[in-house]
Amino acid sequence: MQSPSAYPTFRFRRLRQTSVLRKLVKETRLSMDDFILPIFVEEGIEQPVAIPSMTGVVRYPETQLAEVVQRVWRAGVKAIILFGVSTHKDEDGSDTWSENGLLARMIRIAKAAVPEMLVISDNCFCEYTTHGHCGVIHSCGNTVDVDNDLTLINLQKQVVASAKAGVDMIAPSGMQDGMIAAIREALDAAGYRHIPVMSYSTKFASAFYGPFRDAVDSTFKGTRDTYQMDPANGREALAESLLDEAEGADILMVKPGIAYLDVLANIRAHSSRPLAVYQVSGEYAMIKAGAAAGVIDEKAIVLESLQAFKRAGADLIITYYAEQMAEWLTA
Repeated sequence: MQSPSAYPTFRFRRLRQTSVLRKLVKETRLSMDDFILPIFVEEGIEQPVAIPSMTGVVRYPETQLAEVVQRVWRAGVKAIILFGVSTHKDEDGSDTWSENGLLARMIRIAKAAVPEMLVISDNCFCEYTTHGHCGVIHSCGNTVDVDNDLTLINLQKQVVASAKAGVDMIAPSGMQDGMIAAIREALDAAGYRHIPVMSYSTKFASAFYGPFRDAVDSTFKGTRDTYQMDPANGREALAESLLDEAEGADILMVKPGIAYLDVLANIRAHSSRPLAVYQVSGEYAMIKAGAAAGVIDEKAIVLESLQAFKRAGADLIITYYAEQMAEWLTA
């Protein structure tokens, strides 16, 4: 038997003895202030449409959006991001900069329903174009690609229309070079210097997005490899976010989440900007599938995953579990 002096003087287990003690020394905490809830709104429907690949998530009709916003606000959700499923698609996504288009209508409805709710617009074109790409397309040899600079011109029109409709925050997701500088220029020139921009600054061409395309009824074919990031590139990921910060982004974002904790942590180490992460449709769908198969504890997995995002450096989390978290955090 060793003498007592041979044992370590500090024992980590001393602070793990009871649940109260463990909570007192907990380093990472979740609250409803952390979460942003995505909401899908579809034109031309009268009842919610279930999304088979995303159990529990639906596309709502416009007539029910106000009620949904009020419900989630009462539950404790304080921020939402709006995605439209348009029936007025064209080659350029022009409905997005119409003052009577779906994007503007969603914003007005949500703000009127709960003025205190932080309403964020997802500013892109993929849900509003016939081809499903994130901007103006052109032929490049035998492939179709997005014209970066022509897309920026349309994006400027779109964000100003969103601002006029009353949006609280702009969230551009198209991964076009120079998009933050273009957006900031347009908003400032139109008198909306106060509106912050949350950039999808590091968005990967990921396999985790599949169910989202069902959610927005996408007609997209092909890949977005020419404008979204290669999942293999960590240094480039940091450079993308730091460039957006330099162009004026108020909040940076990593998308997807769980497979990119290293990227999240690296950006946090190099930037003091608020940092968001998107727990995307594929992450959500895998948790739901595992829970349905009885092989994981859904609540425990979700809490652990969301804590991992915050531990890695995220301040904000976009998650389809936001409303459910209101119940779990008070249980």
